[in-house]
Amino acid sequence: MKQEILSYLYTIKDDIYTITRYLYDNPEESYNEKKACSFLMEILRRNNFKVTGNFLDIPTAFCSEYGSGYPKLCFLCEYDALLPEGHINGHNLGAAISTAAALSLSKIIGKVSGTIVLLGCPGEYIGGAKVTMAKQGVFNDIDIAMMVHPDVKTYESGTSKAILPLSIKFTGVDGVTYLRSNCFSPVDAGLFVFNGINMILKGCGDKVQIDVMVNSGGLTPSLPSDVSEMKIYIRADTLVKSESIKEKIIKLAETASFITNFPFESKVYELPDTEMLTNSTLSRIFSHNLKELGIIDCCGPKEDEAGLSMGSVSQVIPSIHPYIRITENADVDYGTPEFAAETLTPFAQDTALKAAGALAASAFDLIEKESILTEIKEEFYSQKRK
Repeated sequence: MKQEILSYLYTIKDDIYTITRYLYDNPEESYNEKKACSFLMEILRRNNFKVTGNFLDIPTAFCSEYGSGYPKLCFLCEYDALLPEGHINGHNLGAAISTAAALSLSKIIGKVSGTIVLLGCPGEYIGGAKVTMAKQGVFNDIDIAMMVHPDVKTYESGTSKAILPLSIKFTGVDGVTYLRSNCFSPVDAGLFVFNGINMILKGCGDKVQIDVMVNSGGLTPSLPSDVSEMKIYIRADTLVKSESIKEKIIKLAETASFITNFPFESKVYELPDTEMLTNSTLSRIFSHNLKELGIIDCCGPKEDEAGLSMGSVSQVIPSIHPYIRITENADVDYGTPEFAAETLTPFAQDTALKAAGALAASAFDLIEKESILTEIKEEFYSQKRK
């Protein structure tokens, strides 16, 4: 039946290119992916998937299912872009890969048992709907989750940073500075916190990074803003460590507030990303299927410095998030308009079909051999206990 899956994939090659091209031509910002969401849902409905739009009251999220019973095997789509640059991270091609995997597996699922779930996950650049889905229990009844991300190299699924976005805002008083000389401003409070963050970093080791953006506004030096706001990205190898650093930064803000008498507010202003917990058994099965399809040049597990909303999913069910090389030209850099254009090349499209085939074949392995799924789950629960 694996051969049936792969044979069907090549019959829909043009359709998969159409998805890639349509999303490329219609880039949309996070949580505004109306065209992409509607386009994908219509394709799934035409292929007899049961589709629910406005999923979890997120207008550009969807849930689609095909089949019945267990195991429940989930593929995930991301389809937001950065404007005006476009799909510089290849989400258009990643969505096509997951859709192709779901469609091809649906052609044989009726001969066995199981349910295919394809989730449309908007907003990856600003937290990601997958975090909300994990918190709302969407994955509690699903057995495994997989997706493949386009890149300039092929990597096995690895780790990612946990990211906690923290906002600290101090509020002062209006007035011209020369009428209240030798007085504090909200900027002073912000600088106190900023300098303290540098001290915190020295005690955290090399697995922590804190990025700070300060917005104080103000019209002129003599008429400053009465507000100083800091947006802080705390990156660490675990969310527990990020939370610990957050508490230290809030303590700094409390001290600055005590010294200056300016009140402050603190909040987590975007959904945090939990670190990626790769299931090595599932990853091994996917890598084997990828090699069977001719992609053998793999760099091993990727330690991603970015945050992945897939990390939140991986804390709930066994998950993988491998990367696939879609570029022939070694001079093309990831995250550029040139990379976005590469998603449309024949090389990228052929690679995408192989990646989709490896996803679908891996899902079929779990249907065919219950012992493999048992092994995957045993590893997952062992990781969680640790």
